[in-house]
Amino acid sequence: MENEEKVKKKIELEIEVGTTHTDRGINPYQKWVHLARAIDAWRIFPRLFLSVYIFLLYYSVMWFMDLPEPSLEQSGLISIIVGAGAAWFGLYAGTSNSSKKFKGEE
Repeated sequence: MENEEKVKKKIELEIEVGTTHTDRGINPYQKWVHLARAIDAWRIFPRLFLSVYIFLLYYSVMWFMDLPEPSLEQSGLISIIVGAGAAWFGLYAGTSNSSKKFKGEE
């Protein structure tokens, strides 16, 4: 078993692939494809989510500041809400270039 030699073989393979192209006409879903690309380009959903977050953040901070003596749990809630805002903004700001690279547009 010590003197076993590795055998290398070269194999040639011939493959035939049918390349008949059938023209099926206009894509009936092309308008939907354009709409999906427009929504993706305008980034409607991230902007909508960020706007809702800002609205909720404003009202929760106003509620917290109106409290006469906030408890530890209440201040923890506000800390989590504000910290989530940093995560939301980081995701929103960091997705434009990475999605273009993923789609092969750059």
